[in-house]
Amino acid sequence: MATLTSQNKKETKAKVKAVPKVGKDKHYVNSDELKNAITEFYKTDDCSVFLCEALNKIAQGLSFSPSFINYSYKEEMIGDAIVKMFSALKRKKYDINSETSPFSYFTTIAFHAFINRIKKEKKHHDAVTAYRDQKYEELLTSGEINVYVKPVIDGDSDCGYNDDSE
Repeated sequence: MATLTSQNKKETKAKVKAVPKVGKDKHYVNSDELKNAITEFYKTDDCSVFLCEALNKIAQGLSFSPSFINYSYKEEMIGDAIVKMFSALKRKKYDINSETSPFSYFTTIAFHAFINRIKKEKKHHDAVTAYRDQKYEELLTSGEINVYVKPVIDGDSDCGYNDDSE
């Protein structure tokens, strides 16, 4: 069994540190460049490719946040966020003269769009589940199919079951 000497350990650590993180800047948006692009958009009403890509990167990057990564409707969340961010941009909601970073402003818009999509999907899921449960119970207790007997809940006496075993 070979042991690592202190020189080998240092070389191993150096190799590990030298490996660049892949994709770290894949969703990076420079706030100053974004502010300049927004200023130009406000003057001309022409949306540059950089500005469109920046809004897309903000939404895509936020979707990899631990809070949102495992949702099956992640694409819908991203789409909603892009629409909301562009809507705010079109209505000139961001104040160029403010000290607020445009990146944080549009990230907040995307965050709220994600939360709203989650609420909509939950409401839809709850409605489908309630409807399914209602229809299943109707089908199983209707008499057409005699495979299910509704359980007795807290002394429901009209079930026909007599618990007196005396």
